[in-house]
Amino acid sequence: EKIIVRCEIQGGGGTGWTYEWETTSINNPPSHSEYTISSVTVSHSGDYSCRGRSDYYLTEWSDVLTLTVSREVTVTLQPNWSVIYRGEKITVRCEIDGGGDTGWTYEWRTPSSNNPPSHSEYTISRVTESHSGDYRCRGRRDYSLTEWSRVLRLTVSPNKPQASLTADSTVLPAGGRVTLTCSVNPSSGWKYYWYREKKLSEPLNRHDAVSQTTGTTSVSQEGLYWCRGGRGDPVYYTHFSQAVRIDTIVSNTAVVTLQPNWTEIYRGETITVSCEIQGGGDTEWTYEWETNISLKPSNQHEYRISSASSSHSGDYRCRGRMKSAQHNTTEWSDSVKLTVYDSKSDHISLSPDRAQHFNSDSVSLSCEGNSTEWRVRRFDESNYLSHCSDWGRMTGSTCNIYSYGPSNAVYWCESGSGEFSNTVNITVQNYYTHGIILLSPVRPVTEGESVTLGCKLKTEHLSSVFFYQNDKLIQNGSRVELNISAVSQSDEGFYKCQSSGRVSAQSWMSIHASSGQCNTLFSSLKCNSSTFFFCVKFTVFITCFRPIQSQSTSSTASYGVHQNEIQRNEHASPLNG
Repeated sequence: EKIIVRCEIQGGGGTGWTYEWETTSINNPPSHSEYTISSVTVSHSGDYSCRGRSDYYLTEWSDVLTLTVSREVTVTLQPNWSVIYRGEKITVRCEIDGGGDTGWTYEWRTPSSNNPPSHSEYTISRVTESHSGDYRCRGRRDYSLTEWSRVLRLTVSPNKPQASLTADSTVLPAGGRVTLTCSVNPSSGWKYYWYREKKLSEPLNRHDAVSQTTGTTSVSQEGLYWCRGGRGDPVYYTHFSQAVRIDTIVSNTAVVTLQPNWTEIYRGETITVSCEIQGGGDTEWTYEWETNISLKPSNQHEYRISSASSSHSGDYRCRGRMKSAQHNTTEWSDSVKLTVYDSKSDHISLSPDRAQHFNSDSVSLSCEGNSTEWRVRRFDESNYLSHCSDWGRMTGSTCNIYSYGPSNAVYWCESGSGEFSNTVNITVQNYYTHGIILLSPVRPVTEGESVTLGCKLKTEHLSSVFFYQNDKLIQNGSRVELNISAVSQSDEGFYKCQSSGRVSAQSWMSIHASSGQCNTLFSSLKCNSSTFFFCVKFTVFITCFRPIQSQSTSSTASYGVHQNEIQRNEHASPLNG
């Protein structure tokens, strides 16, 4: 501290005086009235007196002023870390400013010791929570006693810390290295040690003082890595970090596939998400999935969703890891986004589910969707718009067409609010004059799916069938079905069959691109010079279709239309266009 000792002469005026000082602590006292000590120490303790001199006049000595400077006592902690953990070794030290190193005895006030030491250091070899608290000390020598020191508060954490290990990349670049960083928060004073494959093996950097201090190192080998921190003497170690896997990338490519290949499905539908390793050969793989959904896939090749819900909506990606070399992995695949809608759009289904029918067949059309009120309508080749009640009977959401009631026409459902479903086109053959129909899907087929086309005679058994695509013979012989295992865009076109000298009407089979693009649908449409106007009118109803999962076991899948894909304002009347 800074102090000023002043000599004042009462009644002596303010000038003309010189001053003499008498003190045991100053070798060369000043000759003026004030004696300033900028930083007082124990050595300044003692008696101070003064007198004044003016010409031949000399005052008496003043009364003695006794100055006592207390010695500053401080409690210090070694090592001086912000957090002390259970099991570490510490030393609490009592330091007396200017007191020298000998002649003192010490008194301690501690939270845990019944018999505290009488010397300057208090060492705890294995600290526990019971040592937490306030520490104070003071010194005694001869007849001198210092004040108590300020409090040093010690807090002992009961939990051993865990090191944290991060990597700037988990994949080794070709010929490159990966940087690992180890840290222990929030305390300081640590050295860091890295381990590969086995935690208790020799540290990788045992003789690398730089990496021990900085907490960073670089590695060029794949494998599992751990780290931990250590400090003090004897060394106190943290828990090991979580393992970080450093992998080497192989050339194989991982691809996420959906079966059926629909990225948009509805609640309750079934879909399988698979991880395919291209170019994998006979290599055995384990699989890892990464997705932002709450229901995480297991590490299997396939993730089957038996009843989809909105919780399954999200991005899916995967990678493969070689069973024979666990640190060899593929790159992560591209993400595939799956969207699960709560309800299906309005759509119409046909039973029997085929494009062509005999005029004597019992045919029904069913409406499905979010409405409770439905009507079924049709637009025929005579350009006549009519309701189910004109040629059938409406029961609930199903229209049952009367016998001999089917007609070459476009059929669709309308909800009570005026919403339109997709359309289906029915081609009808006379039982007596033709007697043969092609069995083909009424809605588009998705690329990659299998489809079977057949031929049906009303009264005769099929013996030899000829199948044509765009009037070109593509199959003949004793086989009565045309099987296409995985359809592609080249399979799109007009199909017909021939047997026993009879030829069916043509039906257009539309192939729906797996990406969900629009395809023109002329399902079962028999186009010739007499029905050309009907063909033109039918194009009004062509929309963008996507597959809707069917519960049927038929080889021909059911299809529908997204409600949000229908341009309602363009279909206020089926006669538009």
